[in-house]
Amino acid sequence: MATAPLASVRRVLEYGVSVIDPDKILMGMPNYAYDWPLPFIKQQTSAESISNVQAIERAVQYGVAIQFDEQAQTPFYYYTDAQGVAHVVWFEDARSMNAKYRLIPEYNLTGAGIWQIMNFFPQSWLIVNNLFTIAKV
Repeated sequence: MATAPLASVRRVLEYGVSVIDPDKILMGMPNYAYDWPLPFIKQQTSAESISNVQAIERAVQYGVAIQFDEQAQTPFYYYTDAQGVAHVVWFEDARSMNAKYRLIPEYNLTGAGIWQIMNFFPQSWLIVNNLFTIAKV
């Protein structure tokens, strides 16, 4: 499943702005990926948390095409590792981040905070610099 599907983010924001003044809300932005072994078994399967850059590098390593879930507004791909285990990787890219960042003015939020800022991801900063004035707070 996508790390932060757009519809889920919208539901959280709609609830948030219904009970809190929007100018007191910073939206959390995921800056990480999950690599899930398949088949997924509820309460048994755990994902490996990797950076978005690692997710892209892994797609290149395994020679697989990155797909895009239009409903979730999130990229993903499938691959099979050297041991024959199938995986699905969900991550963020410029398209998914752009869709989420555009919710900030739509819901009149104060801004966003990036979760896992230590995972440098150049695509994120291109979107942020295009859409916003950056303030250190």
